[in-house]
Amino acid sequence: MRNTKQDRLSFRQAMAYTCRGFRIWRKIAPEALLAAGTVRAVNALAPYVPLYFTARLVNAIIGGGAGVWPMLAALLISTALAGVIQALAKAWDGTMVDSLAETAPNRLFFEKLLSMDFCDVDEPKTQALLTQIMQNNNWSGWGLLNIYGCFADLVEAVMLIVGAVALSVSLFTLPVPAGSPLAWLNSPLCLGGMAAALVTSVALSGALFNRANGYWARYDGTQGNRGFSYFYFIAMRERQRAADIRAYAQDRFLEDAGRAEMRGETSFGPNSTIGRAGRGPMGALMAGSGAVSQAFVGVIYLFAGLKALGGAFGVGSVAQYVGALAGLARGFTDLLAVLSQLRANAEYLKPVYEFLDIPNRMYQGSLTTEKRSDRKYEIEFRDVSFQYPGTDTWALHHVNMKFDVGERLAVVGENGSGKTTFIKLLCRLYDPTEGEILLNGIDIRKYRYDNYLALFSVVFQDFKLLSQPLGANVAAAEGYDRVRAADCLEQAGFGPRLAELPKGLDTCLYREFEDSGVEISGGEAQKIALARVLYQDAPFIVLDEPTAALDPEAEAEVYTKFNDIVEDKTAIYISHRLSSCRFCDEIAVFDHGQVVQQGTHDTLVETEGKYKALWEAQAQYYQEKNGQT
Repeated sequence: MRNTKQDRLSFRQAMAYTCRGFRIWRKIAPEALLAAGTVRAVNALAPYVPLYFTARLVNAIIGGGAGVWPMLAALLISTALAGVIQALAKAWDGTMVDSLAETAPNRLFFEKLLSMDFCDVDEPKTQALLTQIMQNNNWSGWGLLNIYGCFADLVEAVMLIVGAVALSVSLFTLPVPAGSPLAWLNSPLCLGGMAAALVTSVALSGALFNRANGYWARYDGTQGNRGFSYFYFIAMRERQRAADIRAYAQDRFLEDAGRAEMRGETSFGPNSTIGRAGRGPMGALMAGSGAVSQAFVGVIYLFAGLKALGGAFGVGSVAQYVGALAGLARGFTDLLAVLSQLRANAEYLKPVYEFLDIPNRMYQGSLTTEKRSDRKYEIEFRDVSFQYPGTDTWALHHVNMKFDVGERLAVVGENGSGKTTFIKLLCRLYDPTEGEILLNGIDIRKYRYDNYLALFSVVFQDFKLLSQPLGANVAAAEGYDRVRAADCLEQAGFGPRLAELPKGLDTCLYREFEDSGVEISGGEAQKIALARVLYQDAPFIVLDEPTAALDPEAEAEVYTKFNDIVEDKTAIYISHRLSSCRFCDEIAVFDHGQVVQQGTHDTLVETEGKYKALWEAQAQYYQEKNGQT
């Protein structure tokens, strides 16, 4: 068994981590905490109600029958009321769990991702942290979700103790009558012995349980959980892999690999480390914990029975005291177990807090971008250089460029030349390492981030559509202008397909949520993405190779048609295919992170340089291809 936890937290640090977790839950789902606490408190106290009235009833019967019927009525009514309260509390808690408790942590992480600087979202370290958090949660509910469960267990343990103390205090305060041969039970020594037995039972049972539970805390099963999920569900969950799995009979490979993973020490099988521990020391410790608790119950029976025999109270009270002290012992044992669980869980809160504490380093700005009706915007890159975090390579180096509203700018170059990085800086997904980017002469970092971002409509190379209605995909919103959405789809060339859809704009894309959803082709998806750009109606439109999957002629047709409908907006096109960009006013040629040439197509193709070399290489290929057909 391996322990991967390094620099383990002290108990004080663990409790500080835990308290922060409680504060987070109180913020993100206070109703769920209240419901969980209420239902567990009711569950803990409810058994004491019939226990109390049953003791009174038995004593009344043995005492000659006086007050039997009122006590019987009290027993029935109180038991019924306790059952109703339990049912109501359980229903309330169930609603909160379904609607809040199970989703609140994920919603917290989702909101953090959306509010985080994109440069941090794009960091492999951030994604690794998020993966670790999810794996810890999936493995055994470790992390933030464990805090919620421990809170409920803590409330139940405390209420068990409170109820037990209330019902058992008279066991020690009611004396055996003087003159009875059992009067020695009143002695402080005897009472001290019972207290010592209780403390010993609780401490020993709790220690054995905590040590057994520690096997789970020390055991890191996240890798096994990851392997199980990957190898056994990959074919069912990821449709895009289904064809390859069948074509290459990868199901046999996945099954063999999955079995090998399950045989490993980090998995769940009976021969895994945790499986062997369950049959060995961990199981023995659990059994010992239960044995100690039951031995204490025997001591309680003996003590309460002797006091009843000595005349301290009625025989019916024996059951009350035995049940109460058993609940007291269980309450203390559970309390220690919860503290142990919280101590172990604190280690799994480290990545949670590391993720939540990632700061936003990008300056958000305070200036509002001008809402110009004439769309007079000018963008300037002034000696801009950029390195991705953790690298020494310049993705962009000393880029100087200026373009005005209404221009058509093409950005071309080979893979890795800096084209997409240029777009990320333009949209302020990253800030320059050196230099500055200006909007109408003002550094874009001084503008409010959301205002500046609203100036751009972008279709990224790896754009995604959601499994939601077509109209909502176009508007990127649930509520939208249906006429405008349909018009944008028509302009983007999706009109004929829209007319064929039985539900029109209400047609769900893909089938994750609706059996009647439609599967769309890559070309249709590109048209919907272009319609989304038109719907946003931003002054700057950026197309980052969204048509890379199309053939050159189809790509040129899309760009030309799109160029006709962007009107007075500034359009920036990125493409590997130079023939698609001949209509642009300006072409910027990138090479190794620098703008090595800039001009019109006619000028660049007549000038010795990178653009001409790329043009001739591509033109030769297409000429050869046409000659063969």
